[in-house]
Order: sequence, then structure tokens, then C-alpha cells
Amino acid sequence: MPQHCATVRWHCRDGERFLDNQYSRRHSWHFDGGLVVPASASPHIVPLPYAAAENVDPEEAFVAALSSCHMLFFLAFAAKLGLDVEGYDDEAVGVLAKPVSGKLRMVQVTLRPKVTFVGEARFARDVIEQLHSQSHEACFIANSVNSEVIVDLSRQP
Repeated sequence: MPQHCATVRWHCRDGERFLDNQYSRRHSWHFDGGLVVPASASPHIVPLPYAAAENVDPEEAFVAALSSCHMLFFLAFAAKLGLDVEGYDDEAVGVLAKPVSGKLRMVQVTLRPKVTFVGEARFARDVIEQLHSQSHEACFIANSVNSEVIVDLSRQP
């Protein structure tokens, strides 16, 4: 089975007080293709200036990973059916909450995809719904989490 690797790097900066919790949560994610992504704790969790709002936080990355995985399967399944996709936009949203267990966790991620096809092509709603259902079932990431993942097609014409 393939392995997927990432290196996460953080260093305490000069003048920061680590033991007083007065340190930056800015760090970086390094991927095997050479991409480096600036990361941070979410400013919803750690107050500014210790978090960096402009950086990707783990919660955003989690939502993006679910959305991206779903999209990639959708595109593959659409291509197999000969449906000429022009664009795919997803305004996905994740919700952090403390369920009965009392542990803060991502309880729900709602994918809100909108797919456009080349030209003025439109396909029956049930075909689009079936492709999204198939994509959700196949998504490695969705199959790996216990968060509720909803596919909301209200943005789809």
C-alpha cells in the first residue's frame, strides 16, 4: 500500500515565552513534491497574535481534504460517463462542537458542490445525485473519519 507523508515544522522564535504560552503557532507543512504550506492554529482556537489567520489551519485542511477527495472521484466518474465537466466549485463548511463525549471535534462537514458542464449541457438531477453518492462512497477520506459528511446539492441548478 502507498504511504503518504508530510513533514510538519515548528520552532520557538527568539523572544517568545513558550512556558507562558506566549509563542506563535505558525508552522509549516512540507510535502514530498516540494510544496511548503504556511500553517497555524485556527484563530478561533488560539487568539491572535499567536495564531496566523492567513495560514491554513488543521480544521480548514480537514474540510479541504474531504472536499478535494470527493471532487476527484466525481470528476473521474463523470469522465467515465462521458459528461464533459467544465468547472467544479465547493463551498464546504466544517463544524467543530463538543458532542456528548465532551471532546471538541469536527462533528459535521457539509460539502456544497456546484458542477458546470461544457456549453449549456445539463443532466438529469438523478444522474448528478448518483455521481455524488458514488463519489461519497468511494472517497478515502470520508471513509476514514467518523464526522458526519453531508453532500448538499442545493447550489446545483
